[in-house]
Amino acid sequence: MRDSFDYVIVGGGSAGCALANRLSADPGTSVLVVEAGRPDYKWDVFIHMPAALMFPIGSRFYDWRYESEPEPFMGGRRVYHARGKVLGGSSSINGMIFQRGNPLDYEKWARDPGMERWDYAHCLPYFKRMETCMAGADDYRGGDGPLVLERGPAENPLFGAFFEAVQQAGYPLTDDVNGYRQEGFARFDRNIKRGRRYSASVAYLRPAMDRPNLSVVTRALATKIRFEGIRAVGLDFTRRGASRSVRAGEVILCGGSINSPQLLQLSGVGNADELAALGVDVVHGLPGVGENLQDHLEVYLQYASKLPVSITPSLARWRRPIIGFQWLFFRKGAGATNHFEAGGFLRTNDAVEYPNLMFHFLPIAIRYDGSAPSEVHGYQVHIGPMNSDVRGSVKIKSTDPSVHPALRFNYLSTERDRREWIEIIRLARKILNQPAFEPFNAGELSPGSGVESDEEILKWVESDAETALHPSCSAKMGRDEMSVVDPDSMKVHGLEGVRIADASVMPYVTNGNIYAPTMMIAEKAADLILGNTPLPAEEVKFYRA
Repeated sequence: MRDSFDYVIVGGGSAGCALANRLSADPGTSVLVVEAGRPDYKWDVFIHMPAALMFPIGSRFYDWRYESEPEPFMGGRRVYHARGKVLGGSSSINGMIFQRGNPLDYEKWARDPGMERWDYAHCLPYFKRMETCMAGADDYRGGDGPLVLERGPAENPLFGAFFEAVQQAGYPLTDDVNGYRQEGFARFDRNIKRGRRYSASVAYLRPAMDRPNLSVVTRALATKIRFEGIRAVGLDFTRRGASRSVRAGEVILCGGSINSPQLLQLSGVGNADELAALGVDVVHGLPGVGENLQDHLEVYLQYASKLPVSITPSLARWRRPIIGFQWLFFRKGAGATNHFEAGGFLRTNDAVEYPNLMFHFLPIAIRYDGSAPSEVHGYQVHIGPMNSDVRGSVKIKSTDPSVHPALRFNYLSTERDRREWIEIIRLARKILNQPAFEPFNAGELSPGSGVESDEEILKWVESDAETALHPSCSAKMGRDEMSVVDPDSMKVHGLEGVRIADASVMPYVTNGNIYAPTMMIAEKAADLILGNTPLPAEEVKFYRA
């Protein structure tokens, strides 16, 4: 491997894969991707079989295995956070759900100083450029991008009952939650192509790996950005116990909302007083680094089914060889789906401008990581607030890069957040107890009939809620005193030669899973980094309540 590159991308995750492809398209530009995790080997069934998503989560081979600090409003318990430690990043271990968020998310972004070119009209062409929507291209959806999206079939009878129940409860269906109207219920787009996970690595990085100007090094932990004054000139990293250093024309951070602020802080960029207290030589005081951390918290509302129609039997150990055979040779069967095939978005009351509640419906009762499956047939919804006003932080605790930073999310710490949780649980129960579910509904498994009052609901959320795995916003774009990244260049304020292009630059978390917005940010960042004329804004109508 050479010792100098035009661009050094730190992190071979979702955004890093997209940037590696776009930046290395010019054969005269040299690009290095430095990834701390393992390769996403083509033979690795735990990555490429959609239904195997529960296995990488919690495994030291695929997962960073973060935990929050004790959460003061959740009984002091730590909340587990899985993040991908493999090429493709979290797109190689996530639920493969593709949701752009609501157009009004980006209108909200654009209201912040300097963010005018991040409104929906300016983001839409980048969403379209990156996708091939198998349901069909139109004014809202792309048809020839690298990322293939299949629409969930949602053929299990429980999905039919769900769609009927939401209408009985007075809520609408929609044709496409990523199109004109997000509000409502529909089959979901998924990063799956012919029964295989279609991660950012598969879509972007692997097609570019043969380029002589692109180098990818795995199992390499970035330890420090090397500065000369305020200009970044290289990156230090360790690999197989040895320290390495490369020169860089520019260093681009794509480590996500935990790793990117961590590396900046280790390198002397952040809150000057806090860094000095840890013995870090301060290169540039930037108080917003690691602040404004946001996430989605969720619970599983689970019901038992009278009829044996759920996918519970597919979890039986004796069936795994059959499922594996079907998937390996035919790309079909229970192994070829992520099971998150449908859901929707609602406003909890008419005073809310746009949806603040997301539903994922699943025809089984089980935890996200595969733990604690119900032994009976069942079904569940994953639900949680989308636009919480809770804010947290990412702070290094040590100058040792291998020590995880302190993650403080402050879940349930505001009155609005707690109020929304009560509204959400009551609304979800309203839907799941409609007549459409009567042939199936054998009673609520979790939380159960003993949780009815506002206080009981909040106590259950405190003890049972999990992260939806959407950490973001910890190095936000903008022009105020707590901003970290310039919206027009992706450069870190006050520094030269350092940019960030990942979920950490969001000013506000979007309404839905964050993989799609992260990829859009990477696509747009590539043009800004290369000095290309940005794609022209596309003014289209979108639904407003």
